[in-house]
Amino acid sequence: MSDQSAGQGFPDLLTTETERSLADALGSLLADRGGWDKVLARTESAETYDAELWRAVAADLGCAGLLIPEKNGGAGASYREATCAAEVLGAWVAPVPFLGSAVVATAALLACAGPAEAQRSSEAQRSSEAQRSSEAEHLLGRMADGGLTAALTIPFAVKPGAPFPVSVRVSGSKPGDAHAGWSRLRGTVAGVADALPAQMLLVPADGVPKGLYAVDVSSARVTRTPVVSLDMTRQLCDVAFDDAPAVLVAYGDAAAKAVAAAVAVGACALAAEQLGVAQRCLDMTVAYVKERRQFARPVGSFQAIKHRLADLWVAVSQARAASRYAAACLADGAADTPVAVALAKAYCSDVAVLAAQECVQLHGGIGFTWEHPAHLYLKRAKADSLAFGTAEAHRGSLAGLVNLPAP
Repeated sequence: MSDQSAGQGFPDLLTTETERSLADALGSLLADRGGWDKVLARTESAETYDAELWRAVAADLGCAGLLIPEKNGGAGASYREATCAAEVLGAWVAPVPFLGSAVVATAALLACAGPAEAQRSSEAQRSSEAQRSSEAEHLLGRMADGGLTAALTIPFAVKPGAPFPVSVRVSGSKPGDAHAGWSRLRGTVAGVADALPAQMLLVPADGVPKGLYAVDVSSARVTRTPVVSLDMTRQLCDVAFDDAPAVLVAYGDAAAKAVAAAVAVGACALAAEQLGVAQRCLDMTVAYVKERRQFARPVGSFQAIKHRLADLWVAVSQARAASRYAAACLADGAADTPVAVALAKAYCSDVAVLAAQECVQLHGGIGFTWEHPAHLYLKRAKADSLAFGTAEAHRGSLAGLVNLPAP
């Protein structure tokens, strides 16, 4: 990107030295400790998440605190670095809760810990807001080194712009709750991603006050029930609260804005993850068709195979541009962010599924077997295409954002 283009306000879509270093370090770690053979073996066990790998990614490489400010013990990086990590983790279908904890939950807390609004109706409100912000910063400090893993308790299929969740309600209080600063939550949330390995849940709840609450999962009044998930490397669960004690982190409009920000950031990071899936599927397929021989020649030399892979390469390249533009807009706080995120999630969803399907088909018989990793990528791509809004939903949102009339 030229200096002239940068001066005109166009984001630089090229990777920085910091991003390349992060990608190389994370890729080396995953190649050593999170190969697809290990991932495949874990899908056959009861515990699909890899806690040891997550500790290495979160603490040793500092990926848990990428978005957390330095004052809270984090790296103070931007969404560009976070999506770079998501892309690498997607390429390895790593069974770690990076998306749920280091991206989505962190984004929600960052919104809660932001500067308070300029005008308040009373000194009491200003004091309450400062207390909520302090609680959010305290949680961010615990998450920065990977010591605390959190998850935002919303369905994985929620799309940006969705109404504030109301399936959990503030059920009242018990003696001593008010003195301890607690509320009680009751309700169930279905299909939550990355909640199984979390120690803390951030729960949007309706009631008095409507807000975002922090719930310790060690409470006997919190139940997490694993559900059969298409993507076995990111298992979903249903979460039930039975008068679970909770601490208020944000309320009213601040809570709604925090949840909305987290979902938008999650969609952007998921687009980057889908890009990683698509690129790995393309690389695997190209390598295979160079080696697989039929009629005394590599199958990759046949024109039909060349055309399919060339078309896929173009699609992946376009997906990379869309994903990086969305990350750059988020990092810069650009006005074009909603458009960029919708475009990236819609396009990367389709490309990831296409790349995974081509990977399975062009590998021939071996691509359809359990022992080959192709099915891991296909399941991740299909599951991701439904998460944080389908491609169709984002295209519908995009039409409204750019004032395109419906047909």
